[in-house]
Amino acid sequence: MPSQQPWYHDNITRSKAEDLLSKAARDGSFLIRDSESVQGAYALCVLYQNCVYTYRILPNEDKKLSVQASEGVPIRFFAMLPELVEAYYSPNMGLVTHLQYPVQREEEVEEEQESNNHPPRLPPRNFTADAKDCESKTSEQATKSLSDMYLMRLQHIDLSMLSDEHQMAVQEYFRTSIFLDAEQVQNGNPNLPGLKKLITAVCKNLNSEISRILPALEIFHRALDQQLSPGIGPKQILADSGQSVSYRLEQLTKLLYSIEDKAKSSVFEAVGYDGGHRKSLIPIVSFEVKQESLGISTKMVLKVDVESGKLYFKKSKDGPEDKYFVHNKILQLVKSQKMHAKLVIVVETEKEKILRKEFVFDDTKKREGFCQLLQQMKNKHSEKPEPDMITVFVGTWNMGNAGPPPNIDSWFHCKGLGKTRDDTADHIPHDVYVIGTQEDPLGEREWSDTVKNALRKITNISFKQVATHTLWNIRIIVLAKPEHENRISHVFSDSVKTGIANTLGNKGAVGVSFMFNGTSFGFVNSHLTSGSEKKLRRNQNYINILRFLNLGDKKLNPFDITHRFTHLVWLGDLNYRVELPSSDAEDIVAKIKQQQYQYLLGRDQLNKERNDGKVFLHFEEEEITFPPTYRFERDTREKYAYTKAKATGTKYNLPSWCDRVLRKSYPLVHVVCQAYGCTNDIMTSDHSPVFASFEVGVASQFVSKQDPNSAPQGGIQIMNCVAILLTKSKTRFFIEFHSSCLEKTVKTSEGDNTDTDGAIKVWFGNKVELTPIISDPEYLLDQHILICVKSTDSDESYGEGCVALRAAQFCYREFQITLTHHGEKTGTLTGGIQLRTSEFKPTEKLYDFIKIERDDAAPSKSRGGDKSSVTQTHDITNPNYMGFSFKSGNVTDKGWSYSMTPRNAPSGGQGGKESKKPGYDMGPRNSTAINYTASEDEKLSEMLDNPLYGSMSKLHKDQAHLQPDFLTPTADVESDRPPLPMPRNRSFTSSENRSQPPTPISLHPPGHKKPVVPSRSEGGLGHNQPPLPSKSRPDPQNPKPRDYRETSEFPSKQRIPSRPGSYLPNKDMHPEFPKTGRPIN
Repeated sequence: MPSQQPWYHDNITRSKAEDLLSKAARDGSFLIRDSESVQGAYALCVLYQNCVYTYRILPNEDKKLSVQASEGVPIRFFAMLPELVEAYYSPNMGLVTHLQYPVQREEEVEEEQESNNHPPRLPPRNFTADAKDCESKTSEQATKSLSDMYLMRLQHIDLSMLSDEHQMAVQEYFRTSIFLDAEQVQNGNPNLPGLKKLITAVCKNLNSEISRILPALEIFHRALDQQLSPGIGPKQILADSGQSVSYRLEQLTKLLYSIEDKAKSSVFEAVGYDGGHRKSLIPIVSFEVKQESLGISTKMVLKVDVESGKLYFKKSKDGPEDKYFVHNKILQLVKSQKMHAKLVIVVETEKEKILRKEFVFDDTKKREGFCQLLQQMKNKHSEKPEPDMITVFVGTWNMGNAGPPPNIDSWFHCKGLGKTRDDTADHIPHDVYVIGTQEDPLGEREWSDTVKNALRKITNISFKQVATHTLWNIRIIVLAKPEHENRISHVFSDSVKTGIANTLGNKGAVGVSFMFNGTSFGFVNSHLTSGSEKKLRRNQNYINILRFLNLGDKKLNPFDITHRFTHLVWLGDLNYRVELPSSDAEDIVAKIKQQQYQYLLGRDQLNKERNDGKVFLHFEEEEITFPPTYRFERDTREKYAYTKAKATGTKYNLPSWCDRVLRKSYPLVHVVCQAYGCTNDIMTSDHSPVFASFEVGVASQFVSKQDPNSAPQGGIQIMNCVAILLTKSKTRFFIEFHSSCLEKTVKTSEGDNTDTDGAIKVWFGNKVELTPIISDPEYLLDQHILICVKSTDSDESYGEGCVALRAAQFCYREFQITLTHHGEKTGTLTGGIQLRTSEFKPTEKLYDFIKIERDDAAPSKSRGGDKSSVTQTHDITNPNYMGFSFKSGNVTDKGWSYSMTPRNAPSGGQGGKESKKPGYDMGPRNSTAINYTASEDEKLSEMLDNPLYGSMSKLHKDQAHLQPDFLTPTADVESDRPPLPMPRNRSFTSSENRSQPPTPISLHPPGHKKPVVPSRSEGGLGHNQPPLPSKSRPDPQNPKPRDYRETSEFPSKQRIPSRPGSYLPNKDMHPEFPKTGRPIN
């Protein structure tokens, strides 16, 4: 068997194989691993001159193995791997060098099973002759003791309810049959024939009764099943009386549950019964606020009526309504960044005047509750057929092998400690609920009913079960609103075991994936190895789950689950601990009481491993503001039980954040974490339940409004790709492009390799044309291209990444992405992307309704005006779209960045030296502004804009006191890359944050008159990103333009470029390079 050979390394990763060969450091060192690209195949890895050469070993139809070696060498076939290896010890077999030194497998320290969680071990099956007699005597004594114990228990149990026949059968088993079963187990037969005989005798009548009633139940079940064709008889799946009684009872129970569910569903639907609960209604909610006017603070009351779609302004709680605005007249909510309780409400009056009303709430949580209610109102009364935003609840709880308390409402309400939801949002249900549990003692059906009943009580909605999956005591359940039932498709579930030898399911993961219209979701609930000292084992658990959990689109085989979904959420008891000495236990508890969480989080193993890039690369986690969720004394949350007496001594379980929720999303998608915390009133376990709530933008199942016969064919061009691969493999590479928006997978030709220090630089010079299945730009802007760099010799991936088409909405865009494989960074890829589409009218999304306002500029004193007065001198942006958080100064490496190039960028790559002009960091935490070129008779006004990209402040002399804008250059990783005629103006990245002095860049060609603006040294540039197109911009021919919020129409000749780095060119500029938003002839 290969597994017994020292050179066979099973399914280790390619990078791990390279590391082992590099450590061997001798030409001719080799190992064999499983192929990552072909199931049932192997990869022979050979070290020669400090490079690793990989050869595929493929089986033929007769299961004979052959090596894909050099051309001209006769192919030889072998029945077994050892024969093949022995033959290739000989020279001149087509390898770069003959095999000489096998690289041994690394010894892996296996996880110790916890004493209170594992089933009893079976005795060994093989014994030596001397040991067998001794073991036999010991087993007989143990079995005799077991028999006596059970017989003694029977004496203390009232058996009068049993028939004489059944009494004698049970007693006989404990007297004699249990010895026979013990002997069978010793001989390797775990079926316990004595027990089976007892159950058969006791259930004799039950067996015949099951056989008698099954036909009637089967026919009734099939009649309820609407999907079956008429006239088909019963399947008789349970009629075989030879099956075990326990199995038949389990199947019978499932059949009865199914009959009950189908009958209820049919009857309830027929009579319009809603399950005994009133229709889910959100009650009217009032907020006490303060309004500032001329320096005078006035108390007011805002009353939100979601059901009628009205917002009332009142001077007192019990007083009359002064005025109200209906949902379509409420244009914008603008959150203040400086004052977290301040909110600006932008409304439209009957005379089409725009009013900005500023209010201050009691606290930030009240403001968030108000915003969520207004968003719910806009969504409820929207005329759109499909939602463009949903909310997702994610919960994880290690139940500690104890049932839940009667009331778990606080968990689903996101109430407790940390970032929690306000009471006013209690009646707003989430669209999707994802609940992960570990050490769950309940049956699947019982726990599912518990969760559904709790949600029905809270929301008055009977949620539909999308999927559930269980691995031992690890379980995940996904529920959705009934209205979304037809929007959810492609549901998959799977599990991975990571317990002892990766074969026991006491540790591991379960996962569920599905499509919500055009957006893919993946959820993973994991329970990793416990123990403070087993951090490396937990890291390996994560890698194994990442590699072997089979979810999502099966066509994306080269990609692991971190690249298969628009949004991947990873939850569970990850078991990472606070890494401090056990002697600091009392000090840790004291810091928790003082809420000094940052000190402890700095020593959190998961944070440290993530910072080192070892696990959860490019995942994000909301800031933790709640205490450690493990290890509490049960029935209280006031005391941590950090010591545990064991046979080997006292074990310390320091208070730690074991229970976590992390996520990873594609670039340029909308996702906001609204809550992240833990409950403090659910105390049956030594863990507290953790909750998270996300607001997520979703794409619809797109139906193009264009005539497919007359619409121009769109295109996606990717060019100038250069990869830096962290590998010692000696091979050639090509790129594969995958996407659901493409007609087919597209491959490039082989790239040109250049060896660099410890890496390989590959230039893919040819421009690649990708053909989308739908050319409508509104569809394309929601799509992403998955990129995989593969080797030609083994067809294995050397790195994967993702590019958002939205980045190239208005012009050619350069990108830089981090390549990863199996959770490890394997290199970088830079290139350019350009869309060829027709013009379109963008549709405003629900998540555009709320913006973030930066308080750098002085607020406007204007209270009225026409609709263009919405565009005040404030920088308003929604940083959540880009993962921006003004509460945190940390920069998260998302693994991607984009940079802007002028409109005369080339359509294909060319040779020559690379331009030395640097790009500039445009990351969400680096808000910067950029000059626009405009004719003198045009006046640029700022607008409340799409939050995806932010907006730009008007340039005023009174802004001179602002700090100068510092543009940060991105890393220059491709020194000899083919040049572009003009330098990049700005970059759009969140992967790095380096500060360097600003580099002056002119966006104006010679002879083109620039507008007069303050210089950079005067602080004239705003700190923020430019706006999207808007109809609120004044039109010289139309002094009263229509509002873009109602029509989503843009005057084509007056449209302002809305991407960072774009500008208004002269009409005669760059005639050879058409606008990206128009078809290229």
